[in-house]
Amino acid sequence: MRPALKRLQLIERHLLGHHCAAEAAEWQVQLLTDPELATDTEAQRLLYQGLQLAGRQQLRRELNLIHAQLAGTARRHRWLQAAVHGLRRVLPRTLRR
Repeated sequence: MRPALKRLQLIERHLLGHHCAAEAAEWQVQLLTDPELATDTEAQRLLYQGLQLAGRQQLRRELNLIHAQLAGTARRHRWLQAAVHGLRRVLPRTLRR
């Protein structure tokens, strides 16, 4: 595996919490010996945070669209009920059967 990919994998394991106690201790040593590791880790953490926020916003947009569609259907249904009720009041009983 390329070194850059291996480094990214190491950062992901740390950020996602997929490491044992020995790996956590090794991580601390690597942070002390590699000053760029902390910078790369923070960049990756911010990327994950941005992706999570974008996912939430997308879900909120989809839920709002579903709500709007359901509310529109309910409005059309109420309008139809009101129209039928009005017709029943106006039409003679013999025509309603």
